[in-house]
Amino acid sequence: MMKILHMVSGDLSGGAARGAYWLHRGLLDLGVDSVLMNNGRLSSPDKTVVSVASTIAQKAKFKLIAQLGILPLRLYLNRNRWIFNTGFEGFNFTRHPEYKKADLVHLHWINGLVAMRTLRKVKKPVVWTLRDMWPMTGGCHYAIADNCQRYVTGCGRCPQLNSSREWDLTRLIVKNKCASFQKGMHIVGISRWLSDCARRSKVFNGFTVETISNNIDTKEFYPEDPFIARKVLGLPLDKKIVLVGSQSVDDFYKGFGLFVDGINLLNRDDVHVVSFGRGSLSDFKILGKPRTSFGFLSDIISLRLVYSAADVFVAPSRMDAFGKTLAEAMACGTPVVCFDATGTADVVSHKLTGYKAIPFDVSDLRDGIQWVLSGSKAESLLLRKNARERCVKRFDSLVIAQQYIKIYQKLLHSSRW
Repeated sequence: MMKILHMVSGDLSGGAARGAYWLHRGLLDLGVDSVLMNNGRLSSPDKTVVSVASTIAQKAKFKLIAQLGILPLRLYLNRNRWIFNTGFEGFNFTRHPEYKKADLVHLHWINGLVAMRTLRKVKKPVVWTLRDMWPMTGGCHYAIADNCQRYVTGCGRCPQLNSSREWDLTRLIVKNKCASFQKGMHIVGISRWLSDCARRSKVFNGFTVETISNNIDTKEFYPEDPFIARKVLGLPLDKKIVLVGSQSVDDFYKGFGLFVDGINLLNRDDVHVVSFGRGSLSDFKILGKPRTSFGFLSDIISLRLVYSAADVFVAPSRMDAFGKTLAEAMACGTPVVCFDATGTADVVSHKLTGYKAIPFDVSDLRDGIQWVLSGSKAESLLLRKNARERCVKRFDSLVIAQQYIKIYQKLLHSSRW
């Protein structure tokens, strides 16, 4: 039996960590010996999850490591304050007993957990699931500043850092990554767009790259009765519920300003907007529709209820690796409106499970919302049925786990190892 060690940073309530955890559980259900290692602040009752930050001393260590990792950013006082990681911080997991027992290492979102230099010490097959652009860039998680393409040539003159130097921090980070990543590493993008970015990048040039969709647990995300869900959440029963949300509504690349512009063009007085996520998006202050905000939702029951209560879920992302919230909404039988761009384009089937608007046309986003809300009762029920079925067939954890098992078997039978 193969033994897989998953590495993912942060608490299991995080988006990337949750995707990694569901894959891990799917592998266990299929008989694979799988262990997940993380450094989250919250402990997990799951015995197959190993925390390396379970004690006060360990938590203090990782907090110090994180601070050391961002020290170089202090040289760039005029940088955009979007998420940025150097990859210099982390611990040497190759000394851990779970690494020594593993046949294969599966990396996920590893910022703050695994330093890039540690990957030079790995002497086992490695699969890396890219959950954003960070593994291929000089530190940003999405190359959205000025529509940057510098990751293709090796970064430098970083627009996010407002740097004019060719040899800046980002160029050094890319050099460190190129020196640390073994050529036998198998790269998996969670969308076709992300895989294409990886193939074009300086860092992953010449690597094997394929696409396997992100996954969700469709046994956890399933349709609740919309009437009951609204009653439980205290939402109006006589309105069309338009839902929007993510982990952080303040992230520029999530595009919530585009949503506000689009929904304000919607000429309907029967709409009630519901939102969830961290942050207090200032754009919502000019929202011309009544609104209920649930803040950050980490538990699946609350998320399942809010998805099920909605008539439509809107994902206005400018750039997204996949769009896990879209798949969660669809699993709950809620049609989705998004832009036909980046990773979200893989999730929705146009006019079958939702609507894909012209990027980044707020008028067409409005038209998509209107198209979903204007359907007859029979058409709405069909949309809901199609959304659920597509999610179960394409994105369920067991379906995705089977695809990864084929990769593991191929790597473990390779003569290289």
